[in-house]
Amino acid sequence: MEILIVGDEGQKEEFLSGINDKNHLIFAADLPSINDFKNYEAFFILSKLNSPVNFDLFENKPVFINEVIKTSSALNYPKNMVRMNGWSGFIQRKTWEVVSNDMITTEKIATQINRKIIAVKDEPGLVAARVISMVINEAFFAIEEKISSRQEIDMAMKLGTNYPFGPFEWAEKIGIENIYSLLEALSKNDQRYLPSNELKKEFLEKHKI
Repeated sequence: MEILIVGDEGQKEEFLSGINDKNHLIFAADLPSINDFKNYEAFFILSKLNSPVNFDLFENKPVFINEVIKTSSALNYPKNMVRMNGWSGFIQRKTWEVVSNDMITTEKIATQINRKIIAVKDEPGLVAARVISMVINEAFFAIEEKISSRQEIDMAMKLGTNYPFGPFEWAEKIGIENIYSLLEALSKNDQRYLPSNELKKEFLEKHKI
């Protein structure tokens, strides 16, 4: 049986990182016809689909969903849905955070793609995305206070913490709209996550709001 991954070229490249046996992995820009579902053991939906999905069609097969901000409980996901972080830069990691109702099956699928998984609470941002978003927000606060330039902050973070990217590089890769939306969601219950004025300004300018 094969695994179907729905994603763009960047997500495909990250997904294949560290995988030697790729023969059982099928990539597509969207889900196939209903009749083809039986050919796959599991599904990964990393990018937005062209149309809404009836999750009943998967017949209880594991479906990994790239959903960082909204929780599984809020979306009323069925038990075969596995919530994961599919943001840019996270898919290529060797260890994934997941929200799953069936860790045995989830671990079995993860092993097939040379990944380890960690079960986390069903909260907005999971863990790593929440941390990265806070780091990015603090960097925007530093810009507001004219502490340094974006380039210098990125360089300092990479050299000082061994991060693969600086906070502004992360924001560019992940998408400012994702960072802003997560911080907005988190700030409803905790004001520490309130987006900085500079980050909010950049979000509004980019989306011409």
